[in-house]
Amino acid sequence: MRPEKINGAQIITLLIMLSVVPVRAVTITEDFASNPNANGWRIFGNPNLFHWDSTNENLRVTWDSSKTNSYFYLPLGTILSRDDDFELSFDLTFDDYASGATSNKPFAAAAAIGFLDLDQATLTNFSRGAGVNATYGPRNLFEFDFFPPFASFLPTIAQTIVSTNNAWLYNHDNLAEMTPGATFRVAMTYDGATRTLLTTVTNNSGQYGDTQTIIVPTNFDFRVATFSISSYSDVRDIGSILAHGTVDNITITTPPPPVENFSGAFNGDVWQAQFMSRSNWVYSLERTANFDLWAAATGSMTGNGGMLILQDTNPPTGMACYRVRANRP
Repeated sequence: MRPEKINGAQIITLLIMLSVVPVRAVTITEDFASNPNANGWRIFGNPNLFHWDSTNENLRVTWDSSKTNSYFYLPLGTILSRDDDFELSFDLTFDDYASGATSNKPFAAAAAIGFLDLDQATLTNFSRGAGVNATYGPRNLFEFDFFPPFASFLPTIAQTIVSTNNAWLYNHDNLAEMTPGATFRVAMTYDGATRTLLTTVTNNSGQYGDTQTIIVPTNFDFRVATFSISSYSDVRDIGSILAHGTVDNITITTPPPPVENFSGAFNGDVWQAQFMSRSNWVYSLERTANFDLWAAATGSMTGNGGMLILQDTNPPTGMACYRVRANRP
């Protein structure tokens, strides 16, 4: 499966292969014991900000807002929204951090880890620091943030969710240092039924600060398909950051993929795909004769959490290959 974006809609396409996907939630773990490139991790932006430490088996990160937007990222293979259950946890250790590292930008900017829409986050006009801004403001973020202290403002442990239309939710209530040299475990749990994000931070003494809560309103939505350790540019920001540290022992749990228990076969002269669907997804069958051009072979059908059958009732005279398109409207 691979995420795509067509006409502004987030989609997943699954090339039809005669295999069965087990029904289960997906858990992704990364302990950096081996080169993360072999596990599908990639870098967008400045590669010098991310370095796999093979000796200490962790990822060394520089959050430097004087550089362009840069991400050490992993596609999830699905799209998360407000109706889903998902979890994220990781170890975070800072070596140092400072606000106001860029001249004339004296306020704080975030060291960020979480989920985003990579298509949008890699646009040239994407500026996290622009805030609510129709032209430059970010969309589709779901992240943990740490803001170093500046002037009389205390350091802040925070979480931020930005919607598909640039509306913001945040919790900035933990005014505490993430003491350099100390390792903190961050755990974020999102419940789709209550639309509630709970975040806890622990260290070797137990829970560090209060549990932080964000409740997503019914008129607020997001679409994120990529996990990212993010160093944002301070272009269009009034704050800046320079921080160094390590990230380790990442665990991500997402819902099952949008297509499971797939089978494909002829029913008489009609080829059909049968699979377990998920609610809140829309499916269609597409075909190709050359893997360059794909055409719709069916209309759209809404998933119901049960089995769906998609049939090509008007097949071509020659050979064709098929794929299921799963769309998150």
